[in-house]
This record gives sequence, structure tokens and C-alpha cells, in this order.
Amino acid sequence: MTLSHFRPVVLLSCTVLVVAATAAMAVTADARQQTPAQQAAPAAPIVSPLPAPPDVAAPPADAMKTKSGLATKVITPGTGKELPGPQDSVTVHYSGWTTNGALFDSSYSRGKTSSFPLNRVIPGWSETVQLMVVGEKRRAWIPEELAYKGRADKPKGMLVFDIELVAITPTPTTPADVAAPPADAQKTKSGLAYKVLTPGAGSVHPKRNGTVTVHYSGWTTDGKMFDSSVMRGQPASFSLDQVIPGWTEGLQLMVEGEKTRFWILEKLAYDGQEGKPKGMLVFDVELITIQK
Repeated sequence: MTLSHFRPVVLLSCTVLVVAATAAMAVTADARQQTPAQQAAPAAPIVSPLPAPPDVAAPPADAMKTKSGLATKVITPGTGKELPGPQDSVTVHYSGWTTNGALFDSSYSRGKTSSFPLNRVIPGWSETVQLMVVGEKRRAWIPEELAYKGRADKPKGMLVFDIELVAITPTPTTPADVAAPPADAQKTKSGLAYKVLTPGAGSVHPKRNGTVTVHYSGWTTDGKMFDSSVMRGQPASFSLDQVIPGWTEGLQLMVEGEKTRFWILEKLAYDGQEGKPKGMLVFDVELITIQK
């Protein structure tokens, strides 16, 4: 089954950033109707199918049921204490079967965990994972109305998943000073304002045409997050001569390991481009590596 990847909606001066990584392709209109597997890897036959659970046909009597019709059962207790929220991103391992025991997707078979925001998966997945703590493995029986609702190109009927919650990535908090640069922010001649949040350990700065790898989150000045590599669980890599001017200038001020907040005027961002975030934009950027 094909997986739609998430795409960052910021950074490129004329087009949306497409070099972030394969885990950052566009969320389609039906993203909320997809399983994590449909958002993490290309279609491929599953090798060495995992055996279906003995209770795959129907939830057992000891399964916990919610008002929505979801049924779940803890297979392995977790070690964590926190539950993910509906906007948080999670990292999981999972396998999914139809009720006749056919395996249709598995991160275990790919040998790679999947990361995704809980507000971009089928309702049964979002509800299930919000019941879990890190380290927990839970089996979920997801009725069709909480899965694909009979869509022709998706698995039909009730679906059964074994899900292991590996990690929780909380939604980045909207900065308190998102509306305007604070008095202690530094400003450049261009009008770019910035403030170092966490000093870096490096001493080398990226070049104007250098390639970097970063984690970032971006907000409009009314506090709405419009993009975040943190929530995708996948850092972005790009050349500084291919991004909006405020990023080109700002990243050259940073060193590896540094986290900085930028207030980027519209003229240094999208300059009124149709379909792009308007006005001043605020970014928290962590420079992970300078590649060249």
C-alpha cells in the first residue's frame, strides 16, 4: 500500500520546500483517512508475513471498548507515564491485518519505525495511540467507520493492528513572543530579528550556498503553527541559496547545535506570494549539521 509523505509548507522562496526528505511529502486531502503506513514508505510486497493474532476475527471478551466502538487490549505494558495528545507526533512500530488474517502492512517487515502526527491518521489510530504510554504494545480492533469507511482503494471492514509506542514528540509550544520581536532580540540591516535560545557547540557558520540539516517549527504572528519538521519526526536538509531570504541570512548566523528564534519580515519571507503564509513569520530553528 502506498504511503503519502508529509511535505513542509515553507522555506523555498518560489516553491514549497521539496528537498526536506522523503518523509516530508504533501499530505493529501484524505490524509486523515490513512494509516501511518500509508504515510511512511512506498508500496511493496510485505516480506516474511507476520502471523495473524489468534483473535484477529473479533475482539475478545477482555478487550476494552470505548464509546466510539474502538476495542483495544494491552499486550505488553509500557514504561512511560505520559499519554500523547491529539496534536502530538509519535514514533511507532506496528502491523495491520484484516479480520481474515491477511497482513496488509507492517513497519516491522520494513525494519523501520514510522513517525507521524496523530491528527493525520485514521480516527481509530489516533484514539488508540492516545491511550498508550511509551514502551506499551496494544492490539486494536478498529471498526470500518473509524478506519476507511468502505473506500474502494483501502482495506475493507474492521482492521486489527498491533501497535508499539516507541516515542512521543509533543507539539512545539507557540512562543510567547510570537507577535513581535522582544526588546532583547538582535536585528540585522535587512530587518531580520533573531534571538539565540540555545547556544551551539560549533564555531563554523554555513556558507550562503551551503547545505544544512535542521529541525524547525514555524508560526504566523497570531500563533498558528503552519509547518514543523519536529512534528514530522524528520529533519529537513536544503541548500541555503534555495530558501526564503530570511532563512538564507539567518542560518548563516548560526553554528551547529544552536537553536535560534527568527522573526522574518514578509519581504524576507514570501513577499505576498499567493498560497504562502502572509505577514511576518516566526521560526524556531535548530541547526543540526552543516554538510558543506
